[in-house]
Amino acid sequence: MAELTTLARPYAKAAFEHAQAHQQLANWSAMLGLAATVSQNDTMQRVLKAPRLTSADKATTFIEVCGDKFDVKVQNFIHIVAENDRLPLLPEIAALFDLYKAEQEKSVDVDVTSAFALNEEQQDKLAKVLSARLGREVRLHAAEDATLIGGVIIRAGDLVIDGSVRGKLAQLAEALKS
Repeated sequence: MAELTTLARPYAKAAFEHAQAHQQLANWSAMLGLAATVSQNDTMQRVLKAPRLTSADKATTFIEVCGDKFDVKVQNFIHIVAENDRLPLLPEIAALFDLYKAEQEKSVDVDVTSAFALNEEQQDKLAKVLSARLGREVRLHAAEDATLIGGVIIRAGDLVIDGSVRGKLAQLAEALKS
């Protein structure tokens, strides 16, 4: 995983700098997200691994599949990535681009898993508290998991806050074993 990130970083950085300079962060994020999704398709993966196809053929096929969803700059980017045999890295490139974008915009995606569905008011209150704690705009994504018994698990990048009953019971069991 670290190796993929290392290989993808220069492409993501270059794409981000270009998009930022031309004030097209949202457009590039959407186009790279589409490219990442297309690159993970089983049929496309066979095309990308085909030894008989040149890098130009792979890039052209890739762009044709995406149709008119890519502007000229992104098409050129796809050709450059293909020339260096890095099209399989598009999901990692898109993920890094989105991290750079979130850092620039001072925002963060937060996944909240709760034992029961959170209503709109609870989600808003939680988003405000997390925004104050993290010092960033929070985009909350809520999910349910009945196995938590109660409470929530919050994931924001590297930060994980386990306030679930299941997590507390696991901590208690570990403390009793010690």
